Amino acid sequence: MLIKVKVFPDSIKQEIIKKSQDSFEIKVKEAPIRGEANRAVIKVLAEHFPNQSVRLIKGFRERNKVFEVK
Repeated sequence: MLIKVKVFPDSIKQEIIKKSQDSFEIKVKEAPIRGEANRAVIKVLAEHFPNQSVRLIKGFRERNKVFEVK
């Protein structure tokens, strides 16, 4: 399953907001430096989708990203 995520790095708190069946907004405390925010988003998604693998497909350097969850 592919999901679309809009990332908000450098946020005060970490949270996940479900916008639709395949669209999320995720706020993370980490800065977008050297992939730290991407790793934090993967960790949040892995907690939201337990027992499934999460992989970043598109948007490595963008706010809007596409993840594969299987």
